[in-house]
Parts: sequence; C-alpha cells; structure tokens
Amino acid sequence: MAPTEQLEIETKYDVGDDAIVPALHELPGVASVAQPVELDLEAVYYDTAGLELAARKITLRRRTGGEDDGWHVKLPGASGRLEVRYPLGRSVRGVPIAVVRTVRVHVRDHPLEPVVTLATRRVVHRLLDADGAVLAELADDHVTATVAGGEPESWREWEVELVDGDHLLLEDAGELLTSAGARPASGPSKLARALGDRVPAYREWSLPKKPRTSDLFRAYAGAQVRAIQERDPEVRRDLPDSIHKFRVATRRLRSALATYRPVIDRAAGDELRAELKWLAGEFGAARDAEVQREHFAAEVAEQPTELVMGRVAGRIDDHLRGVYREGRAGALAALESPRYFRLLDALDDLLAKPPVTGDDRKAKNQIRDLLSHDYKRMRKAVRRSQNAETVAEQDHELHEVRKAAKRLRYAAESAVPVLGDEAGQLADRAEQVQEILGEHQDSVVSRQLLHALALQVFAEGGNPFTYGRLHAAEEARGNTSRESFYELWPSLTFTI
Repeated sequence: MAPTEQLEIETKYDVGDDAIVPALHELPGVASVAQPVELDLEAVYYDTAGLELAARKITLRRRTGGEDDGWHVKLPGASGRLEVRYPLGRSVRGVPIAVVRTVRVHVRDHPLEPVVTLATRRVVHRLLDADGAVLAELADDHVTATVAGGEPESWREWEVELVDGDHLLLEDAGELLTSAGARPASGPSKLARALGDRVPAYREWSLPKKPRTSDLFRAYAGAQVRAIQERDPEVRRDLPDSIHKFRVATRRLRSALATYRPVIDRAAGDELRAELKWLAGEFGAARDAEVQREHFAAEVAEQPTELVMGRVAGRIDDHLRGVYREGRAGALAALESPRYFRLLDALDDLLAKPPVTGDDRKAKNQIRDLLSHDYKRMRKAVRRSQNAETVAEQDHELHEVRKAAKRLRYAAESAVPVLGDEAGQLADRAEQVQEILGEHQDSVVSRQLLHALALQVFAEGGNPFTYGRLHAAEEARGNTSRESFYELWPSLTFTI
C-alpha cells in the first residue's frame, strides 16, 4: 500500500491532572462536540544512536491501538508538520525499508533503533460545525514515556489539531484552554519532552554583520545543502519538480565551490565538485525526459492534423516515459548508495569547518574579484562561440556560455548579502543569458532525439515525415535563440 500524507497543524498544552476540559461547544463556529472517544495508544519511536532525527525535529514511530495504526514520519515545515503514514505491515522489530527511505538523507546507513516508548490514554473530543463536519480535535492525553534504559515519566497534555477548521479556531481554542489552566507545552512533541537534554543541539550559524569571503561561501553552501536534504525525500516520493530542484541545488553548490576557490581549499573543493557532478549526472536523464515530454506534448498538438503521420505524440511520449522511469530508477539507486551517504557526510564537514585558505579577506572587497573572474570566463566563452568555424562547434561553445552564465548568476546571488541590488541586477543579467541559451541547448538535444526516432520509424517501414517537421521546428528554435543571444549580448552591461 502506498503511503498517505497530510499536513498536521496543531498546538500542544501542558495541563495538570485535576484540570477539567472546558466547554468546547462555546468556541466560535463550533455547533456541537461529538461524544468523546477513548483510546489506548502505544508508540515506539526510532532514531539513530546519535539521535539525528530528534535533533532535526523529525519523528519516526510505530503506533498501535488507535484509528491511525501504522508507521508515521513527521517532518517539520513552515506552515505545519508533514505527516507521512505507512501501513503497519509485518515488521515489528525493524523499520520497513520504505519508511527508512523517507529519512535516509539524515540517517544514511546508520541503524535505527527504539529510543522511546509512549503509552497514551487518549480521550478525543471532536468539534463539529452545523453540518456535522469535523473542524478540529482536542486530544486529552495521559502519557507515560519510557526512554530506552531509563525510568518511566508521566504527564498530561492537551493537543488541538485542525481538521477542516481555520487558524482563528486554533487561536480561540488556545485562549479557552489557557483560561482552564493549560499552558503552552514545554516541548514541541512528546518525544522531545521524553528525551529532554539527550537530544544534541545543532548550533544555528548566521552570517556575521561584516562577513569575510569564506562566510559568504558558508552561507550560500549551507542553503544548498539544506535544499538537498529537503528535496531528497520529495524525490523518493516522486513529487512534481522534485528532481529538478534537487539537481539545481547540487549544481549551485558545485558552482560555488568553483567560484570560491581562492578562499576554499581547491583540492578539497574539487573532490566535492567531482562527487556533486556524479550525483547531478545520475538525475540528468530523468530531468531531461521531464522537460522534453512537456515540450513535445505541446509541440505535436500544434501541428496541423493532416500533417501528423502516424502515432507521433504517443511514440515520443512512450519513449520519454521509458527514459524517465529508467533515469529515476538510477537516481533512486544513487540515493541509496554508500557513495551518496559519504558525500552527505562530507557536506556536513564542509559546513561545520570549511577548509579556508590564507587568502580569506573582507567579503565586500574580495567578492568583486571573484565575480569579475566568473564574468571574464563567460566573456571568453562568448568569443569562442563567435569564432567557431562550424555550427556544431558553435553549438558546443554556446552551451559553455550558458554554463558560465549560470556560474556567474549563482556567484552574484551569493554576493547579495554584501553587494545588495548591485549583485541582484548582475544575477538577473546572467540569468537572461542562461534562459536564452537554455532554449538553444534544449533545441539541440531535441533534434538529436527526433533524428533517432525518425530513423527507428523509417526502419520499421513507417512514415518519418512529421519527425522531420518537428526537427525543422527545433532547428528554427535553435537559430532564433542563437540570433537573440548575439543581438542581446552587446547591450548587456556587467558592472562589477
């Protein structure tokens, strides 16, 4: 059975044993309160020996005894906690592999073991509207927590979770419960309360007011590592655009390691760049197939019906679906590999203690030199493209221009904390180059695909006419992009 997902929006309150649940039906918008339901729940929480999940406010548990028996993973988010639920299955002692993969980016190849067992006597009060729909639930919990190797600890808490209600109801409920003697919970979750100070504290690093160049790198690299950690579970769940976003984060980080070579040890940085290139490459086929499927679905639909010879759209889509499936399988295999786990370890080390060289200076002065270097690199690539003797050579060099423009864009984005709008405008101009030449490169790749498919159709005795029309359209798209770039280039000013 596939997992289910829901956004959990709730507030928790500590409350004494003698407190009485107030009159919930008096809350605005609440028409009635359903008959209370009493449950006896048991939840076993799993984590690594180092409590890596708890430190990141992630919970993984096996719950029984209630209406939602199963394996639950809760991930923190900006507007609430995302809860991913899996059926219980047959596994009792160990965590099923499908569940492990949800948190793999954090636990890697470290074993998961039981760390806390919670026994909860829960009384659920469902708040209903006039039509009988559930607006929210109040759980009155008497909890006994046993940490592995420790003594049991008991407490009582109230938990209000929204169902179909809004945040205003959550606020009103909070005021009512507080008036009845409740107070905001001492911890974000039952698990956090049970573990207490056993959970390692991750120190949040922030950019200094007067940063050095290495500080800019650390801030930008940290954002990309966090993006990789956030996108990893999304890729595994096959969420829309997750592969693209994951790949972009690896590329941004790889680009930063190149731009900041004067202040980050080159040998260490280049080793990481090689591993990031491998990782991005494992995602390339699936991502390219995604882009091409969307493009060709629209392109074939625009063709006059009488000029579409055979099952063109279906054949192209079948081929790209197969490429995507195979590419995604390769990407998922990479995410389960020791090579990936060691790369994640290395990225943790990179952020914890960047290998800074002796040339690290005040960012406001040095960052301009780094941006200038990346700009000159792009300008040289443009000149090579202008001097190319063949179309194939020019296509190759324009692809190099695009890659150089991306590096300049990412470098400029990293410089925004010290250069402000000046860096932002530079990033925008570099992005213009990247976008125009992205169209050109997409046309080159699309022509290669169409040529291969046309040969297959011809070999099978079919009519490749429409593939030829599409190929011509792609060639025109490439020519238009090329001309647009050379027309735009002289007008672009890169003030650094």
